[in-house]
Amino acid sequence: MASDIQAAIPSPTGNTRLFAHVGHPIAQVRAPQLVNKLFAERGIDAVMVAVDVTPTDLAATLDGLQRIANLDGILVTVPHKVAVCAHAQRLAPAVELSGAANALRRDTDGRWAAENFDGSGFVQGLRASDFDARGRHVVLVGAGGAGAAIAASLVLAGVQSLAVRDVDTQRAVDLVTRLNRYRAGAAVAASDADFGRADLVVQATPLGMAPEDPLPLPLDALASSALVADIVMRPARTRLLEAAAARGLATHEGRHMLDPQISMYADFFIGAHSA
Repeated sequence: MASDIQAAIPSPTGNTRLFAHVGHPIAQVRAPQLVNKLFAERGIDAVMVAVDVTPTDLAATLDGLQRIANLDGILVTVPHKVAVCAHAQRLAPAVELSGAANALRRDTDGRWAAENFDGSGFVQGLRASDFDARGRHVVLVGAGGAGAAIAASLVLAGVQSLAVRDVDTQRAVDLVTRLNRYRAGAAVAASDADFGRADLVVQATPLGMAPEDPLPLPLDALASSALVADIVMRPARTRLLEAAAARGLATHEGRHMLDPQISMYADFFIGAHSA
């Protein structure tokens, strides 16, 4: 079936719409192959490629990409989700609340719009696994781009409390401040006690991508009923998830956050140009 679809869409051609997925590192990303599969299934002549860009080169690279006339969108992964906001002229509410974006789109007027699907994808992934965040106590470890987006969506989904921890304490404080402007008292800087009462603990740092990475949170402090979620995509079963499972804790893999986003990406990128 896949080969029939590819044969029906001779891509790339001079008419093919281009999309980039930027990050550093980039080898771990799954989105390009999933988005390209969806493009093919929908009969859309478009292709997405992964692009490895260091933070030092990000501004110059985005400037070049945004000057390519047939490039319509850019997906963004670590560590660029905060910095890319400066390269868009329109910020969606999720971007304004989280301070981070994971998708940029060229609109029909040539201006660039920023959106963030990490948080909504994460919450949808929880629901698909029969976990409702409403009324829950949550601890979030990692207040970077993805973590901030997840925090925003969890607050929007009605969590009772959200405790945030980050090695950059000022970054955690800034995120808590933004969230509390939206809903007073929704978020706090995490204390050790917050781990003990958490219904859900979210690991939203890059730790776990390498096998030698330390565990990013204290599993011994968690209640036996806590769900441990990790947003790292590769490996699917990180050291944290394996250690949590060994303690009898329920676990939630990073793919559950990505899978709901694929159709969101395609709708976001293509919808504005096909309406």
